[in-house]
Amino acid sequence: MTSFEFDLHPVRNVYAGPMLWPVESAADVLRWYREFLPKAPEDLYGFFGFMVVPPAEPFPKPLHGRRVCGCVWCYLGSPDAGEQALRPAREFAKPLWEHVGEMPYPTLQSAFDGLYPPGLQWYWKGDFVREISDDAIAAHVHYGSRLPSALSTMHLYPVDGASHSVSSSDTAFSYRDATWSMVIVGVDSKPENADRITAWARDYWNAVHPHTLGGAYVNFMMEEGEDRVRSTYRDNYDRLVEVKTKYDPANFFHVNQNILPKR
Repeated sequence: MTSFEFDLHPVRNVYAGPMLWPVESAADVLRWYREFLPKAPEDLYGFFGFMVVPPAEPFPKPLHGRRVCGCVWCYLGSPDAGEQALRPAREFAKPLWEHVGEMPYPTLQSAFDGLYPPGLQWYWKGDFVREISDDAIAAHVHYGSRLPSALSTMHLYPVDGASHSVSSSDTAFSYRDATWSMVIVGVDSKPENADRITAWARDYWNAVHPHTLGGAYVNFMMEEGEDRVRSTYRDNYDRLVEVKTKYDPANFFHVNQNILPKR
């Protein structure tokens, strides 16, 4: 039997929401974001992304269908402290639009669920990132401003803060030195567009991969082979092979980013 024990932290309301800028400003926003985020208060989380503004509330009609870049913020504290923490974002460049305010934490967690119903075509590529170089920014701007469909996107999720206080050898997760987890996602409702969104995601990933740490969050990977799985767990891979060999020598659990048992 396998069990997990979690330490939970009570959270009721957060100061959170999206803040958008024109996609034409993406290079400037990314240069600002790469400097701001690592130095921001630990209670402030914000992921960067490219998107096409959905034709739905609460987005204003003049922005519907427009390509933008932006950040989705979450501050675990009072609204006044959240305002202070996000002041640099508003002072750096006035947002094209924002919807940041106090809300229940589950509201933030489910805010974009309606945009991605079951049955869509998906293609994922990911990598861990320590620093966002100027060359990487150029590649992000090139592909992020050319999203192949209204639902396709790229996100840079921060994985710093408390995750850096644990040694890379203490758990299977080895990228304690990463600052972001990047995911490139081609999404479309029509099967006939699967090749298009896949090609875009692969080309995008090929352009930025040289500027990353090499491995990826396993939930952001497709069928990419044993070498990619090994690069994701790095020095922990051989230990996981030992565990796999002991508890699943026949590889019964194989429909995943698989770690092969010893033969």
